Amino acid sequence: MATTSPNNKSRRLANFHSTVWGYHFLSYTPEISTQEKLEVDELKEIFRKMLMETCDNSTQKLVLIDTIQRLGVAYHFHNEIETSIQNIFDSQLQSENNDDNLYVVALCFRLLRQQGHYISSDVFKKFIDHDGKFKENLTDDVQGLLSLHEVVHLRVRGEEILEEALIFTITHLESMLSNSNNDSIKVQITETLSQPIHKTAARMGARKYISTYENNDAHDNLLLKFAKLDFNMLQKMHQRELSELTRWWKDLDFANKLSHVRDRLVECYFWILGMYFEPKYNRARTMMTKVLKMNSIIDDTYDAYGTLDELASFTDAIQRWDITAIDSIEPYLRPAYEALLDVYSEMEQVLAKECKSDRVYYAKQEMKNLVSAYFKEAQWLDGGCIPKCEEHLENALVSSGCLMATASSLVGMEEFIPKQTYEWLMNEPLIVRASSMICRAMDDIIGHEAEQERGHVASIIECYMKEYGASKQEAYMKYHKEVINGWKDVNKELLRPTKVPIFVLERVLNFARVMDMLYKEEDAYTNSKGKLKNMISLLLVESIKI
Repeated sequence: MATTSPNNKSRRLANFHSTVWGYHFLSYTPEISTQEKLEVDELKEIFRKMLMETCDNSTQKLVLIDTIQRLGVAYHFHNEIETSIQNIFDSQLQSENNDDNLYVVALCFRLLRQQGHYISSDVFKKFIDHDGKFKENLTDDVQGLLSLHEVVHLRVRGEEILEEALIFTITHLESMLSNSNNDSIKVQITETLSQPIHKTAARMGARKYISTYENNDAHDNLLLKFAKLDFNMLQKMHQRELSELTRWWKDLDFANKLSHVRDRLVECYFWILGMYFEPKYNRARTMMTKVLKMNSIIDDTYDAYGTLDELASFTDAIQRWDITAIDSIEPYLRPAYEALLDVYSEMEQVLAKECKSDRVYYAKQEMKNLVSAYFKEAQWLDGGCIPKCEEHLENALVSSGCLMATASSLVGMEEFIPKQTYEWLMNEPLIVRASSMICRAMDDIIGHEAEQERGHVASIIECYMKEYGASKQEAYMKYHKEVINGWKDVNKELLRPTKVPIFVLERVLNFARVMDMLYKEEDAYTNSKGKLKNMISLLLVESIKI
């Protein structure tokens, strides 16, 4: 649809729906009471002691670690869990695992892989019969099938036994879903099939699992109480952060000044909460939410509003990164340009006190690269060009935003990050390319038709269809496979020894997890009135009844 701009040029207009939340969180300033802190600290020590005293080579220890992780309280016990998993891994290497319980073998395998330890998928050969298929007597083992299905999402390329396990578990879990009268089992099956543990952002996984665990008759009342108290305490902290960010957003008044962009501050914060939720990353979350919000504004301007001449001068101004360049851009873009520079300047000032401001340099470079990729797409669109797949993909992996998000997410973190880590990142390592492919392919599969209607640049789907004479379904299948392979590559890069610290790789993993949650069935970020609104309510509005 065309509309008239401030300077009477014909423009594309996306007509995004207005904000769901407005300034709802502005009034959220909850205080965490001393009593809450004391109670959580007391329970924390009880379970720290339990973790240390439970024998590592026991099913009880595996179940305890898994439960603590899924309830969202594992961040309290990082060292204890790391040591326990290392001990379990060492003992696995030294002995033949003769356990014939599918649930236990799969759980042990998943916990080790999640922690970055390579354990061969050959451990599942004992469950295979002579014709290479999983044994039929496993089809009634609900917990075993659920446990095995969670494992398959940690596979790397070439693990045929886990490919077989994927088909086997989906077939039989779907059959159970149709035939079971047990509501609790149905919920667990539905959840593992739609949003497996490995592809779920930590807070969302915890919020859902607390309910599942509560409905388990064998649950530990004290552990459940600990998880609920801790969730509510973290929620209050997150609400306060979001309140401060809402104030920043309201003061900018971009909802009025830039009416062509998606007003999605709360959704941006939800996204960043998926990248890191722990208290120690308070500063990083605030910085990164502002970066992502500015990125969203810029993305919408290039995608759906700016003319090529306007975007050319805006791109040049961002490459210069100097407030004196503001006079060279259209008046309606000046508030965004000034805000962008302010966000990074604020980061530099904060980090200069810790001699870490060099981090901002790398974050700026990746924002410049991202904007250049947006401009390339705008040029293609303006020229009516559908590029070759390879050319499109090289640009699209940058415009997916994964590399920019990873570089920016490290800026506010507490950990020491050597220069070599940033240099590794700038060389577009496999894990970043794989995560970028997941993001780009999922976004294009789900959104390419709507974007075509809005007059956006050709997606990877259109490029593939044109270059290879393929149908839409063939293009979908092609890039669905790319998403699957992307996850396998991400999984491989998370295995030890890793090229950079694991906390860096986890940011890339978590970015892909949020994409999987938001772009699986729809573009939930753009159309944020449905699924995403409900998820935000669960994490940031509704506390859990103790």
